[in-house]
Amino acid sequence: GILEKIRLYLIKKLLPHLEDRRKYHQEFASSTSFHGVHNIVQTQSKTRKVLWLLVVMGCLAIVMWQICSRFIYYFSWPTTTTVVVQYVENVKFPAVTFCNLNRFQAHAVSNLKIIFLIWNIVSGVLHKFAMEDKYAQELNDFLLGNQNFSIKEFTRKNGFYLNSSTLLECEFFGKPCYPQDFEHVFTEYGNCFTFNRNDLPARRVSLSGRGLHLLFDVQQEQFTDGPALGYTDAGITFVIHSPEELPRFDGLGLLTSVGMHAQVSIRQLKSIIQEYPWGECKPDIKLHIQDWCGCLPFILPGNGTECDLLKFYNCVYPAIYDIEIKGLCTIGTHNSTCPAPCEETDYPTTVTYSSFGGEKAIKYFSAKLKKSPEYIRQNLVRIDIKYHDLSYKITQQQKALTISELLADVGGQLGLFCGASMITIIELLEYIFTNFCWMCIFLLLKAPEMPQWNNLSQNQPTHKEKKGIQEC
Repeated sequence: GILEKIRLYLIKKLLPHLEDRRKYHQEFASSTSFHGVHNIVQTQSKTRKVLWLLVVMGCLAIVMWQICSRFIYYFSWPTTTTVVVQYVENVKFPAVTFCNLNRFQAHAVSNLKIIFLIWNIVSGVLHKFAMEDKYAQELNDFLLGNQNFSIKEFTRKNGFYLNSSTLLECEFFGKPCYPQDFEHVFTEYGNCFTFNRNDLPARRVSLSGRGLHLLFDVQQEQFTDGPALGYTDAGITFVIHSPEELPRFDGLGLLTSVGMHAQVSIRQLKSIIQEYPWGECKPDIKLHIQDWCGCLPFILPGNGTECDLLKFYNCVYPAIYDIEIKGLCTIGTHNSTCPAPCEETDYPTTVTYSSFGGEKAIKYFSAKLKKSPEYIRQNLVRIDIKYHDLSYKITQQQKALTISELLADVGGQLGLFCGASMITIIELLEYIFTNFCWMCIFLLLKAPEMPQWNNLSQNQPTHKEKKGIQEC
């Protein structure tokens, strides 16, 4: 009885008569904003009906093809690169990190030759080197007998230092600067010193013809370096980098030998790369060495626990070996251990050199420092760094097709070929939903005619059969 009531309700309330359904379809075709459909319905000529049907179907096929191609293009994650040169009244001056090629004080390492081997292991985080077996036993003996030895503290105390005796002159845009304006930092060159670290106090350049002027005394007699490291020159190495970044000397350092005057002209180049899948940058990259060894080498950036010598020798150094041998270090892709940075500021340089000091200058510094002219030629280094001009170049990777542009393309194709809009799409969705509901109701009304329903009705006695039983 309940099913019969539901059936009667569906017939009377929700399912229109066949004539009403035909009228609904005709009214939709005549009034829809989807262009061309009403011409198929209203025209009386069969030839015109066929022509308009072909036009509408052809335009619909073109629209579907165009929309599919736009979606395929969007999901290929295309990018464009723009280069903009911006001229400004002032520009930030970069940070500059200076190091002495001879990193250790001679008196500190004269009786401790193994320090050069230890430093090789520490630098192995950045540069892999091959250690001969004959040095392995010597290194093991030293590590066992000096478990509390700190290469970091040894280098800080006995490495290159910056004071009034090594930094003879410093001038930044006409104003004097001093050793305390430089910040100490560890690199593969040991103790290094950065000017304008963290961009404090936000020094800005307003004249392109002036910059940072420095005069160093490398004091060759006071500092030395192991010949196995390959640094046979005497002088200053420096790198120009963003104030927010740590210095990287691997292939980027500039060298100025003693007795030379380096004039450096710089430009500012800023690169912006999109994150995956449009670009290959990955902002949340982590240091694998810190994950593997539970510590962080002091020459790498970060705030992790410092690795002691045993950790360097037993974990960090083998980890670097495994990374290189097993090919775990990949570069350039978003899932690599060394992906491209999302934003980077570089300072392309042009360097020219000349011999430092004429005869009068040599005599002047010789009298001022109370040193011989030969000492002046063998120890002094002058470096001038300035901007080429007050401009910077931005190379930016951008999405070639954004969501809004994709929607605009789809809407343009629909409007061009079908005259359709969002209202048209809503009309079509309403039409499809209405017909879907009618189809569902029709299937439900068909349910009583199924065999099990018929069998159930056949098992019930008819009115005559009831009457016959009563009479009997």
